[in-house]
Amino acid sequence: MSRKKILLIVLGILILGGIIAGTILRSQSSVTKVATGKVVRQDLVSIVNGTGQIKPKTYVNVGATAFGRITHLYVKEGDHVKAGQLVATVESEQPASAVAAQRATIASSKTDVESSAAAERTAEANVEQAKADLEQKKFDYDRAKALYGAQLIAKQDFDAKKAAYDVSAATLQQRIAAVAQTKAQTASARGHVEQAVATLRGNDYNLGLTQSRAPFDALVTNVPVREGETVVVGIQNAEGSTLMTLADMSVITAEVKVDETDIVNVALNQPVDVTVDALPGRVFKGHVTEVGDQALLRTTGIATSQSTTGTEEAKDFKVVVTLDQPSDDLRPGLSATAKVTTAHRANALTIPIQALVQRNPDLEKTLAANGGKLPSGTAQAATTPPAKSQLVQGVYILKTDHKKLRAVFVPVTTGVTGATDIEVLSGLQPGDEIVTGRYKILRALKSGTLVKRDNTPEGGSEADKS
Repeated sequence: MSRKKILLIVLGILILGGIIAGTILRSQSSVTKVATGKVVRQDLVSIVNGTGQIKPKTYVNVGATAFGRITHLYVKEGDHVKAGQLVATVESEQPASAVAAQRATIASSKTDVESSAAAERTAEANVEQAKADLEQKKFDYDRAKALYGAQLIAKQDFDAKKAAYDVSAATLQQRIAAVAQTKAQTASARGHVEQAVATLRGNDYNLGLTQSRAPFDALVTNVPVREGETVVVGIQNAEGSTLMTLADMSVITAEVKVDETDIVNVALNQPVDVTVDALPGRVFKGHVTEVGDQALLRTTGIATSQSTTGTEEAKDFKVVVTLDQPSDDLRPGLSATAKVTTAHRANALTIPIQALVQRNPDLEKTLAANGGKLPSGTAQAATTPPAKSQLVQGVYILKTDHKKLRAVFVPVTTGVTGATDIEVLSGLQPGDEIVTGRYKILRALKSGTLVKRDNTPEGGSEADKS
Protein backbone atom coordinates (compact mmCIF):
# COMPACT_ATOMS: atom_id res chain seq x y z
CA MET A 1 0.00 0.00 0.00
CA SER A 2 1.33 3.36 -1.01
CA ARG A 3 2.13 6.05 1.54
CA LYS A 4 -0.56 8.31 0.10
CA LYS A 5 -3.32 5.74 0.70
CA ILE A 6 -2.16 5.21 4.29
CA LEU A 7 -2.31 8.93 4.99
CA LEU A 8 -5.82 9.13 3.55
CA ILE A 9 -7.01 6.22 5.71
CA VAL A 10 -5.49 7.77 8.85
CA LEU A 11 -7.05 11.13 8.03
CA GLY A 12 -10.44 9.48 7.51
CA ILE A 13 -10.18 7.72 10.87
CA LEU A 14 -9.31 11.00 12.61
CA ILE A 15 -12.21 12.80 11.00
CA LEU A 16 -14.61 9.99 11.98
CA GLY A 17 -13.28 10.04 15.56
CA GLY A 18 -13.76 13.81 15.73
CA ILE A 19 -17.33 13.48 14.53
CA ILE A 20 -18.07 10.78 17.14
CA ALA A 21 -16.39 12.81 19.93
CA GLY A 22 -18.31 15.94 18.94
CA THR A 23 -21.56 14.02 19.01
CA ILE A 24 -20.79 12.66 22.47
CA LEU A 25 -19.81 16.09 23.79
CA ARG A 26 -22.96 17.66 22.38
CA SER A 27 -25.10 14.97 24.00
CA GLN A 28 -23.31 15.38 27.34
CA SER A 29 -23.62 19.16 27.26
CA SER A 30 -27.40 18.81 27.46
CA VAL A 31 -27.15 16.59 30.60
CA THR A 32 -27.45 18.35 33.97
CA LYS A 33 -25.04 17.29 36.70
CA VAL A 34 -26.78 16.74 40.03
CA ALA A 35 -25.81 15.63 43.50
CA THR A 36 -27.82 12.63 44.67
CA GLY A 37 -28.69 10.83 47.86
CA LYS A 38 -30.67 7.83 49.07
CA VAL A 39 -33.93 7.62 50.98
CA VAL A 40 -32.92 5.81 54.19
CA ARG A 41 -34.39 4.75 57.49
CA GLN A 42 -32.82 6.13 60.67
CA ASP A 43 -33.67 7.46 64.12
CA LEU A 44 -34.67 11.10 63.75
CA VAL A 45 -34.57 13.64 66.56
CA SER A 46 -35.98 17.15 66.30
CA ILE A 47 -34.11 19.64 68.48
CA VAL A 48 -34.80 23.27 69.31
CA ASN A 49 -31.92 25.34 70.66
CA GLY A 50 -32.07 28.16 73.18
CA THR A 51 -29.49 30.22 75.03
CA GLY A 52 -29.74 31.87 78.42
CA GLN A 53 -28.41 31.49 81.93
CA ILE A 54 -28.60 29.34 85.03
CA LYS A 55 -31.11 30.55 87.61
CA PRO A 56 -32.33 29.09 90.90
CA LYS A 57 -36.05 28.40 90.91
CA THR A 58 -36.36 30.35 94.17
CA TYR A 59 -34.20 33.29 95.19
CA VAL A 60 -34.81 36.26 97.44
CA ASN A 61 -33.22 39.61 98.16
CA VAL A 62 -32.91 39.86 101.94
CA GLY A 63 -33.78 43.48 102.59
CA ALA A 64 -33.22 45.68 105.61
CA THR A 65 -36.25 45.71 107.93
CA ALA A 66 -34.90 48.32 110.34
CA PHE A 67 -33.08 51.59 109.86
CA GLY A 68 -29.60 51.72 111.28
CA ARG A 69 -25.96 50.78 110.99
CA ILE A 70 -24.95 47.22 110.13
CA THR A 71 -23.19 45.81 113.18
CA HIS A 72 -22.46 42.26 111.95
CA LEU A 73 -22.42 40.33 108.69
CA TYR A 74 -22.17 36.65 109.51
CA VAL A 75 -21.88 35.31 105.92
CA LYS A 76 -20.07 36.09 102.69
CA GLU A 77 -20.68 35.33 99.04
CA GLY A 78 -20.52 31.60 98.30
CA ASP A 79 -21.52 30.50 101.82
CA HIS A 80 -24.29 27.96 102.34
CA VAL A 81 -26.84 28.88 105.02
CA LYS A 82 -29.63 26.97 106.78
CA ALA A 83 -33.20 28.12 107.24
CA GLY A 84 -33.45 30.43 110.26
CA GLN A 85 -29.70 31.06 110.44
CA LEU A 86 -28.71 34.58 111.54
CA VAL A 87 -27.01 36.30 108.60
CA ALA A 88 -26.83 40.00 109.60
CA THR A 89 -27.70 42.40 112.43
CA VAL A 90 -28.41 46.14 112.57
CA GLU A 91 -27.81 48.30 115.66
CA SER A 92 -30.54 47.50 118.21
CA GLU A 93 -29.97 49.62 121.35
CA GLN A 94 -33.27 51.46 121.16
CA PRO A 95 -35.58 48.48 120.51
CA ALA A 96 -33.61 46.41 123.04
CA SER A 97 -34.09 49.06 125.75
CA ALA A 98 -37.79 49.24 124.90
CA VAL A 99 -38.04 45.48 125.39
CA ALA A 100 -36.26 45.67 128.74
CA ALA A 101 -38.49 48.55 129.92
CA GLN A 102 -41.63 46.69 128.89
CA ARG A 103 -40.54 43.55 130.71
CA ALA A 104 -40.08 45.63 133.86
CA THR A 105 -43.56 47.06 133.35
CA ILE A 106 -44.97 43.55 133.03
CA ALA A 107 -43.25 42.50 136.26
CA SER A 108 -44.75 45.52 138.07
CA SER A 109 -48.18 44.79 136.65
CA LYS A 110 -47.97 41.17 137.75
CA THR A 111 -47.21 42.41 141.30
CA ASP A 112 -50.34 44.56 141.12
CA VAL A 113 -52.30 41.48 140.07
CA GLU A 114 -50.96 39.53 143.02
CA SER A 115 -51.82 42.40 145.39
CA SER A 116 -55.35 42.61 143.99
CA ALA A 117 -55.74 38.85 144.25
CA ALA A 118 -54.70 38.97 147.95
CA ALA A 119 -57.18 41.79 148.59
CA GLU A 120 -59.83 39.71 146.85
CA ARG A 121 -59.14 36.77 149.11
CA THR A 122 -59.30 39.05 152.19
CA ALA A 123 -62.63 40.44 151.02
CA GLU A 124 -63.99 36.96 150.49
CA ALA A 125 -62.87 36.00 154.01
CA ASN A 126 -64.64 39.10 155.37
CA VAL A 127 -67.80 37.98 153.60
CA GLU A 128 -67.61 34.60 155.25
CA GLN A 129 -67.10 36.30 158.62
CA ALA A 130 -70.09 38.58 157.97
CA LYS A 131 -72.23 35.60 157.03
CA ALA A 132 -71.35 33.85 160.28
CA ASP A 133 -72.03 37.00 162.30
CA LEU A 134 -75.37 37.49 160.54
CA GLU A 135 -76.35 33.91 161.31
CA GLN A 136 -75.53 34.47 165.01
CA LYS A 137 -77.43 37.74 165.04
CA LYS A 138 -80.42 36.07 163.44
CA PHE A 139 -80.51 33.42 166.18
CA ASP A 140 -80.40 36.18 168.83
CA TYR A 141 -83.11 38.14 167.05
CA ASP A 142 -85.39 35.11 166.67
CA ARG A 143 -84.94 34.22 170.36
CA ALA A 144 -85.58 37.79 171.45
CA LYS A 145 -88.64 37.92 169.24
CA ALA A 146 -90.08 34.82 170.88
CA LEU A 147 -89.30 36.09 174.40
CA TYR A 148 -90.75 39.49 173.62
CA GLY A 149 -93.90 37.83 172.35
CA ALA A 150 -94.19 36.00 175.67
CA GLN A 151 -93.55 39.31 177.46
CA LEU A 152 -90.48 37.85 179.11
CA ILE A 153 -88.08 40.63 178.01
CA ALA A 154 -88.40 44.33 177.74
CA LYS A 155 -89.06 45.99 174.40
CA GLN A 156 -85.73 47.79 174.76
CA ASP A 157 -83.88 44.48 174.75
CA PHE A 158 -85.89 43.25 171.76
CA ASP A 159 -85.13 46.40 169.79
CA ALA A 160 -81.43 46.05 170.53
CA LYS A 161 -81.38 42.48 169.13
CA LYS A 162 -83.28 43.54 166.02
CA ALA A 163 -80.93 46.48 165.43
CA ALA A 164 -77.90 44.21 165.81
CA TYR A 165 -79.40 41.83 163.23
CA ASP A 166 -80.04 44.63 160.73
CA VAL A 167 -76.49 45.98 161.14
CA SER A 168 -75.08 42.49 160.54
CA ALA A 169 -77.15 42.07 157.36
CA ALA A 170 -75.98 45.46 156.04
CA THR A 171 -72.37 44.57 156.86
CA LEU A 172 -72.68 41.37 154.82
CA GLN A 173 -73.95 43.29 151.79
CA GLN A 174 -71.13 45.79 152.17
CA ARG A 175 -68.51 43.05 152.25
CA ILE A 176 -70.07 41.29 149.24
CA ALA A 177 -69.80 44.57 147.32
CA ALA A 178 -66.18 44.86 148.45
CA VAL A 179 -65.48 41.40 146.97
CA ALA A 180 -66.94 42.51 143.64
CA GLN A 181 -64.82 45.65 143.79
CA THR A 182 -61.59 43.73 144.48
CA LYS A 183 -62.41 41.26 141.69
CA ALA A 184 -62.84 44.16 139.29
CA GLN A 185 -59.50 45.57 140.43
CA THR A 186 -57.87 42.17 139.90
CA ALA A 187 -59.36 41.90 136.40
CA SER A 188 -58.13 45.40 135.62
CA ALA A 189 -54.65 44.50 136.85
CA ARG A 190 -54.65 41.37 134.68
CA GLY A 191 -55.78 43.49 131.71
CA HIS A 192 -52.83 45.78 132.30
CA VAL A 193 -50.55 42.74 132.26
CA GLU A 194 -52.05 41.51 128.97
CA GLN A 195 -51.70 44.97 127.48
CA ALA A 196 -48.08 45.13 128.59
CA VAL A 197 -47.44 41.65 127.17
CA ALA A 198 -48.95 42.69 123.82
CA THR A 199 -46.74 45.78 123.82
CA LEU A 200 -43.77 43.54 124.61
CA ARG A 201 -44.59 41.38 121.58
CA GLY A 202 -44.49 44.49 119.44
CA ASN A 203 -41.20 45.56 120.99
CA ASP A 204 -39.78 42.05 120.51
CA TYR A 205 -40.89 42.20 116.88
CA ASN A 206 -39.14 45.54 116.39
CA LEU A 207 -36.04 44.07 118.03
CA GLY A 208 -36.28 41.06 115.72
CA LEU A 209 -36.33 43.38 112.71
CA THR A 210 -32.73 44.28 113.53
CA GLN A 211 -31.80 40.63 112.93
CA SER A 212 -31.91 39.16 109.41
CA ARG A 213 -32.30 35.40 109.11
CA ALA A 214 -32.24 33.04 106.13
CA PRO A 215 -35.80 32.12 105.05
CA PHE A 216 -34.68 28.75 103.64
CA ASP A 217 -31.60 26.62 103.01
CA ALA A 218 -29.73 28.64 100.42
CA LEU A 219 -26.52 29.81 98.79
CA VAL A 220 -25.37 33.39 99.35
CA THR A 221 -24.95 34.78 95.84
CA ASN A 222 -24.48 38.49 96.50
CA VAL A 223 -23.57 40.71 99.49
CA PRO A 224 -23.57 44.34 98.28
CA VAL A 225 -23.06 45.93 101.73
CA ARG A 226 -20.35 46.00 104.40
CA GLU A 227 -20.30 46.22 108.18
CA GLY A 228 -20.65 49.79 109.36
CA GLU A 229 -22.83 50.91 106.45
CA THR A 230 -26.25 52.37 107.18
CA VAL A 231 -29.28 50.68 105.66
CA VAL A 232 -32.80 52.00 105.23
CA VAL A 233 -36.21 50.38 104.98
CA GLY A 234 -38.35 50.40 101.86
CA ILE A 235 -38.12 50.08 98.10
CA GLN A 236 -37.40 53.73 97.32
CA ASN A 237 -33.70 53.13 97.97
CA ALA A 238 -33.12 49.59 96.76
CA GLU A 239 -29.34 49.85 96.88
CA GLY A 240 -29.46 50.86 100.52
CA SER A 241 -32.10 48.37 101.57
CA THR A 242 -30.74 45.08 100.16
CA LEU A 243 -28.39 43.22 102.48
CA MET A 244 -27.79 40.10 100.37
CA THR A 245 -29.28 37.73 97.81
CA LEU A 246 -30.01 34.12 98.77
CA ALA A 247 -30.68 31.40 96.20
CA ASP A 248 -32.31 28.05 96.86
CA MET A 249 -30.01 25.78 94.85
CA SER A 250 -31.98 22.61 95.62
CA VAL A 251 -33.99 23.28 92.44
CA ILE A 252 -31.96 24.79 89.58
CA THR A 253 -33.35 26.02 86.29
CA ALA A 254 -31.97 27.27 83.01
CA GLU A 255 -33.93 30.23 81.69
CA VAL A 256 -33.36 30.40 77.95
CA LYS A 257 -34.78 32.26 74.96
CA VAL A 258 -36.13 30.34 71.98
CA ASP A 259 -36.67 31.84 68.54
CA GLU A 260 -40.28 32.62 67.64
CA THR A 261 -40.13 30.21 64.68
CA ASP A 262 -39.33 27.28 66.98
CA ILE A 263 -41.49 28.02 70.03
CA VAL A 264 -44.57 26.31 68.54
CA ASN A 265 -42.76 22.96 68.81
CA VAL A 266 -41.81 23.37 72.48
CA ALA A 267 -44.12 21.85 75.11
CA LEU A 268 -44.05 21.09 78.82
CA ASN A 269 -42.07 18.05 80.08
CA GLN A 270 -40.02 17.68 76.89
CA PRO A 271 -36.51 16.35 77.66
CA VAL A 272 -33.66 18.84 77.48
CA ASP A 273 -29.85 18.63 77.44
CA VAL A 274 -28.28 21.67 79.08
CA THR A 275 -24.62 22.61 78.64
CA VAL A 276 -22.82 25.34 80.57
CA ASP A 277 -19.98 27.34 79.06
CA ALA A 278 -18.06 27.29 82.34
CA LEU A 279 -18.27 23.47 82.59
CA PRO A 280 -17.20 22.15 79.16
CA GLY A 281 -17.88 18.50 78.43
CA ARG A 282 -20.70 18.17 80.95
CA VAL A 283 -24.35 17.73 80.00
CA PHE A 284 -27.13 18.29 82.54
CA LYS A 285 -30.42 16.52 81.92
CA GLY A 286 -33.65 18.42 82.48
CA HIS A 287 -37.19 18.97 81.27
CA VAL A 288 -39.30 21.93 80.18
CA THR A 289 -41.35 23.34 83.08
CA GLU A 290 -42.49 26.67 81.65
CA VAL A 291 -43.15 28.00 78.16
CA GLY A 292 -43.67 31.75 77.91
CA ASP A 293 -46.74 33.16 76.17
CA GLN A 294 -45.34 36.66 75.70
CA ALA A 295 -42.96 37.53 72.87
CA LEU A 296 -39.77 39.36 73.93
CA LEU A 297 -37.88 41.79 71.71
CA ARG A 298 -34.48 40.28 71.02
CA THR A 299 -32.56 43.55 71.32
CA THR A 300 -34.04 44.74 74.62
CA GLY A 301 -35.72 41.71 76.22
CA ILE A 302 -38.86 43.79 76.80
CA ALA A 303 -42.24 42.16 76.19
CA THR A 304 -43.90 43.36 72.99
CA SER A 305 -46.99 44.39 74.98
CA GLN A 306 -44.84 46.79 77.03
CA SER A 307 -42.82 48.23 74.17
CA THR A 308 -43.77 51.66 72.83
CA THR A 309 -41.51 51.43 69.79
CA GLY A 310 -41.86 49.46 66.59
CA THR A 311 -41.91 45.68 66.98
CA GLU A 312 -40.85 44.71 63.45
CA GLU A 313 -37.78 42.88 64.70
CA ALA A 314 -36.78 39.38 65.73
CA LYS A 315 -38.53 38.06 68.82
CA ASP A 316 -37.88 35.30 71.32
CA PHE A 317 -39.95 33.45 73.91
CA LYS A 318 -38.83 32.51 77.41
CA VAL A 319 -38.52 28.80 78.20
CA VAL A 320 -37.67 27.55 81.68
CA VAL A 321 -35.88 24.20 82.01
CA THR A 322 -35.67 22.49 85.41
CA LEU A 323 -32.57 20.34 85.87
CA ASP A 324 -33.21 16.78 87.07
CA GLN A 325 -30.01 16.56 89.13
CA PRO A 326 -28.74 19.85 90.68
CA SER A 327 -24.99 20.24 90.99
CA ASP A 328 -22.92 22.22 93.46
CA ASP A 329 -20.76 23.33 90.53
CA LEU A 330 -23.57 25.41 89.08
CA ARG A 331 -23.84 29.08 89.98
CA PRO A 332 -26.59 31.58 89.17
CA GLY A 333 -25.84 33.61 86.08
CA LEU A 334 -23.67 31.05 84.27
CA SER A 335 -24.28 31.09 80.51
CA ALA A 336 -26.16 28.00 79.35
CA THR A 337 -27.37 26.40 76.13
CA ALA A 338 -30.47 24.20 76.10
CA LYS A 339 -31.22 21.60 73.44
CA VAL A 340 -34.91 20.72 73.67
CA THR A 341 -35.92 17.41 72.10
CA THR A 342 -39.29 18.31 70.61
CA ALA A 343 -39.84 15.02 68.78
CA HIS A 344 -38.23 11.60 68.28
CA ARG A 345 -38.97 9.07 65.56
CA ALA A 346 -37.38 5.63 65.62
CA ASN A 347 -36.58 4.02 62.24
CA ALA A 348 -38.10 6.93 60.32
CA LEU A 349 -37.94 7.22 56.53
CA THR A 350 -35.76 10.30 55.94
CA ILE A 351 -34.27 12.51 53.24
CA PRO A 352 -31.90 15.50 53.40
CA ILE A 353 -33.80 18.73 54.04
CA GLN A 354 -32.17 20.49 51.08
CA ALA A 355 -33.78 18.00 48.66
CA LEU A 356 -37.24 19.48 49.25
CA VAL A 357 -38.61 21.85 46.63
CA GLN A 358 -41.99 23.42 45.89
CA ARG A 359 -43.48 22.88 42.47
CA ASN A 360 -46.74 22.91 40.54
CA PRO A 361 -47.52 19.16 40.21
CA ASP A 362 -49.59 19.53 37.03
CA LEU A 363 -46.85 21.48 35.31
CA GLU A 364 -44.22 18.95 36.41
CA LYS A 365 -46.28 16.09 34.94
CA THR A 366 -46.42 17.90 31.62
CA LEU A 367 -42.67 18.49 31.69
CA ALA A 368 -41.95 14.86 32.58
CA ALA A 369 -44.04 13.66 29.67
CA ASN A 370 -42.10 15.90 27.24
CA GLY A 371 -38.54 15.30 28.37
CA GLY A 372 -38.31 18.41 30.50
CA LYS A 373 -39.73 20.74 27.85
CA LEU A 374 -43.15 22.31 27.46
CA PRO A 375 -45.30 21.77 24.39
CA SER A 376 -45.56 24.86 22.24
CA GLY A 377 -49.17 25.48 23.24
CA THR A 378 -48.41 25.66 26.97
CA ALA A 379 -45.14 27.59 26.87
CA GLN A 380 -46.82 30.97 27.24
CA ALA A 381 -48.97 29.82 30.20
CA ALA A 382 -45.90 28.46 31.98
CA THR A 383 -44.32 31.89 32.12
CA THR A 384 -47.05 33.04 34.57
CA PRO A 385 -45.88 32.45 38.16
CA PRO A 386 -48.12 29.85 39.86
CA ALA A 387 -50.20 30.83 42.88
CA LYS A 388 -48.97 29.67 46.25
CA SER A 389 -52.01 27.42 46.65
CA GLN A 390 -50.93 25.57 43.46
CA LEU A 391 -47.52 24.62 44.86
CA VAL A 392 -46.80 21.38 46.70
CA GLN A 393 -43.60 20.15 48.29
CA GLY A 394 -41.75 17.25 46.81
CA VAL A 395 -38.43 15.90 45.59
CA TYR A 396 -36.85 14.91 42.29
CA ILE A 397 -36.36 11.17 42.06
CA LEU A 398 -33.96 9.57 39.53
CA LYS A 399 -35.56 7.27 36.99
CA THR A 400 -33.97 5.42 34.05
CA ASP A 401 -35.67 6.04 30.71
CA HIS A 402 -34.20 4.05 27.78
CA LYS A 403 -30.83 3.88 29.50
CA LYS A 404 -31.02 7.62 30.17
CA LEU A 405 -31.23 9.06 33.65
CA ARG A 406 -33.98 11.61 34.21
CA ALA A 407 -35.14 13.61 37.24
CA VAL A 408 -38.89 13.31 37.91
CA PHE A 409 -40.80 15.38 40.47
CA VAL A 410 -42.64 13.37 43.16
CA PRO A 411 -44.90 15.07 45.74
CA VAL A 412 -44.20 14.00 49.33
CA THR A 413 -45.67 14.62 52.78
CA THR A 414 -43.25 15.25 55.62
CA GLY A 415 -43.21 14.92 59.40
CA VAL A 416 -40.56 15.61 62.01
CA THR A 417 -37.66 17.86 61.04
CA GLY A 418 -34.19 17.04 62.34
CA ALA A 419 -30.96 19.00 62.16
CA THR A 420 -30.13 17.95 58.55
CA ASP A 421 -32.84 15.44 57.65
CA ILE A 422 -36.63 15.40 57.52
CA GLU A 423 -39.12 12.57 57.94
CA VAL A 424 -41.05 11.44 54.84
CA LEU A 425 -44.54 10.12 55.52
CA SER A 426 -45.58 9.31 51.95
CA GLY A 427 -44.38 9.49 48.35
CA LEU A 428 -41.03 7.66 48.64
CA GLN A 429 -39.67 4.20 49.40
CA PRO A 430 -36.43 3.18 51.16
CA GLY A 431 -33.55 3.08 48.70
CA ASP A 432 -35.02 5.59 46.23
CA GLU A 433 -32.35 7.85 44.76
CA ILE A 434 -33.21 11.55 44.84
CA VAL A 435 -31.63 14.82 43.77
CA THR A 436 -30.12 16.64 46.76
CA GLY A 437 -28.34 19.51 45.07
CA ARG A 438 -26.83 21.70 44.23
CA TYR A 439 -29.03 24.60 45.21
CA LYS A 440 -28.68 26.51 41.94
CA ILE A 441 -29.53 23.39 39.98
CA LEU A 442 -32.49 22.40 42.17
CA ARG A 443 -33.93 25.89 41.93
CA ALA A 444 -34.33 25.60 38.16
CA LEU A 445 -34.63 21.81 37.71
CA LYS A 446 -37.67 20.49 35.82
CA SER A 447 -39.23 17.05 35.57
CA GLY A 448 -37.97 14.95 32.72
CA THR A 449 -34.57 16.69 32.57
CA LEU A 450 -31.66 14.44 31.63
CA VAL A 451 -29.24 14.30 34.56
CA LYS A 452 -25.92 12.85 35.52
CA ARG A 453 -24.69 11.96 38.98
CA ASP A 454 -22.01 14.30 40.30
CA ASN A 455 -21.40 13.70 44.00
CA THR A 456 -18.02 15.39 44.20
CA PRO A 457 -17.79 17.85 47.11
CA GLU A 458 -18.94 21.33 46.18
CA GLY A 459 -15.97 23.60 45.64
CA GLY A 460 -13.60 20.62 45.17
CA SER A 461 -10.65 20.79 42.77
CA GLU A 462 -10.66 19.33 39.31
CA ALA A 463 -8.38 16.60 40.57
CA ASP A 464 -10.97 15.69 43.21
CA LYS A 465 -13.73 15.61 40.63
CA SER A 466 -11.74 13.29 38.40
